[in-house]
Amino acid sequence: MFDAAAMGSDPSSRTASLPAGLDLVMREIGLRFDNVTALDGVSLDLGATGCTVIMGPNGAGKSLLLKVMHGLITPSSGTVLWAGVHPKDAMSRQALVFQKPVLLRRSVAANIDFVLKARDKNMARRDELLDHVGLRHKANQPARLLSGGEAQRLALARALATDPEVLFLDEPTASLDPASVLAIEKIVADARDRGVRVVLVTHDVGQARRMADDVVFLHRGRIGEHSPAAAFFREPRCAAARDYIDGRIVI
Repeated sequence: MFDAAAMGSDPSSRTASLPAGLDLVMREIGLRFDNVTALDGVSLDLGATGCTVIMGPNGAGKSLLLKVMHGLITPSSGTVLWAGVHPKDAMSRQALVFQKPVLLRRSVAANIDFVLKARDKNMARRDELLDHVGLRHKANQPARLLSGGEAQRLALARALATDPEVLFLDEPTASLDPASVLAIEKIVADARDRGVRVVLVTHDVGQARRMADDVVFLHRGRIGEHSPAAAFFREPRCAAARDYIDGRIVI
């Protein structure tokens, strides 16, 4: 069974030498819909390892920025490169998990089998992946009967089945109970510690404190601050970020 209590995400215990992956360079990204500017002059550099948390108030553009990084949305202006290539050319090396899991109307096991077969992976990995997310005992159950937390764990197992170098997560624990949040954070932390580059969007300041190696604070479509997590939470430079961390309303 899944051990949700064993987080193991103390930054001091993380692997010192991680395998190389993709690095991100974004320059002057703009994203406009008709007369609305959703992202404005976003420039960002991310290294090949670690967990970057994207935070900010509602409407700041967090999910849109994640989708631009992944290549699902093409920006109106600017450039995005993963290890020197366009995000769409790096899609096979990335995986994205949404806030609401999108699962096949098949069994739990068949959801994993579908991805393994599509990516020409070792089919024997299915049981290992289900063990990893604590769902092997539900392998033959229809995925539609899973609880919200179980469904999200299956979505993560399916993403990890692709052996991604970059794992994008868009509010993966929103509206879940604390035990499910802890379980999902452990899966994500394990992936990061194995060298998967994680980019996580969250509104949860506590989760950001637990998970982040660095924080991107987005406000009104612009980056207000990008700092190492320890520095960001100790002394944020951006006034909006200070208000956000302190629980004040940021518009």
